[in-house]
Amino acid sequence: MTTKVEKSVTVGVPVSTAYNQWTQFEEFPRFMDGVESVTQLGEDRLQWVAEIAGVRREWTARILEQVPDRKVAWAAEEGATNAGAVTFADAGAGRAVVHLELEYEPEGFLENVADKLHVVEKRAEGDLERFRDVVESTGYATGGWRGSIREGSGVGTPGVEDAASSRGDSGTVDDPAAPVGGRDDDGYGDLPPTPVR
Repeated sequence: MTTKVEKSVTVGVPVSTAYNQWTQFEEFPRFMDGVESVTQLGEDRLQWVAEIAGVRREWTARILEQVPDRKVAWAAEEGATNAGAVTFADAGAGRAVVHLELEYEPEGFLENVADKLHVVEKRAEGDLERFRDVVESTGYATGGWRGSIREGSGVGTPGVEDAASSRGDSGTVDDPAAPVGGRDDDGYGDLPPTPVR
């Protein structure tokens, strides 16, 4: 069973400022509830650690398309199954609309209960509002990456079918003290560990 979430927020900064701040992926814990860390592993790969319905999860996502001032689309490669896109549009008068479309598969009893209670939907709405507050309080972005990834590739908004490689891999981290990252046969991975806050 998959769940789709679609939310928007209007922010009182130009679209380029909103986009630039969003591309500061490692700053997501500043406004995303439950996100412990996001580590950029390369231009198009991110490693996430977050608490979802009381369960600590990790996943690696690949950016499928990134177009400056317009779009960031992703799909999980391993761990928690999710995919989606954030788009940016000029709202006039120095304002921008940030629109999130997310599709995910809840796993396990707790996540399915949280899904029925619309926890992720409420969290996404709150995250967008906090993003607005962060970027409006400074009036500028703390950085920005203006490159593009597969621009014009026609990705659209990815869904969980684009995250098929992550299905069946819960990304559950049982031991909070355990190193976080890609795993190989010895339990430690090819990917660098993610610092846990």
